[in-house]
Amino acid sequence: MTIRPGTKQDMPDVLRLITELAIFEREPKAVVVTVADLERDGFGDDPLFHTFIAEQEGKIVGMALYYYRYSTWKGRTIHLEDLIVTEQARGTGVGSALYLKIIEQGKLDNVRRIEWNVLDWNEPAVTFYEKSGARILPDWRVVHMDEAGIDAFITLRPQDLRQI
Repeated sequence: MTIRPGTKQDMPDVLRLITELAIFEREPKAVVVTVADLERDGFGDDPLFHTFIAEQEGKIVGMALYYYRYSTWKGRTIHLEDLIVTEQARGTGVGSALYLKIIEQGKLDNVRRIEWNVLDWNEPAVTFYEKSGARILPDWRVVHMDEAGIDAFITLRPQDLRQI
């Protein structure tokens, strides 16, 4: 197995992995990002994300996509957006190798925190993360505002905001 930084040429496979994850997470129609989006956003003058690619026998079988955030309490942090391993390669150490690579990157970058989300029903992942020393924060909830919510909120008048 080889773990290496992702390249622009890997983005079709990255999108394939993202789609596979969406199916696993029971959201098969949620992916709207395109290969062109990934190429533009990950490989321009100011990349919005970075990837590590896992290959076995010349085939991409996993990836980790991360980006940098800033915590008002901790400073620079890494957000691990997704760590994906194809179904065929699960249980072979690919996920652990990608996870280690992200942790090593955090150490190299001197970040004070690496953070990510995990679905509560993904018990194998929850167990792995807890055994690795990560803490799952029970008091925090992930908050999203989708495009429809953004559009609806933007149209509110100041007096409407006071009613929220």
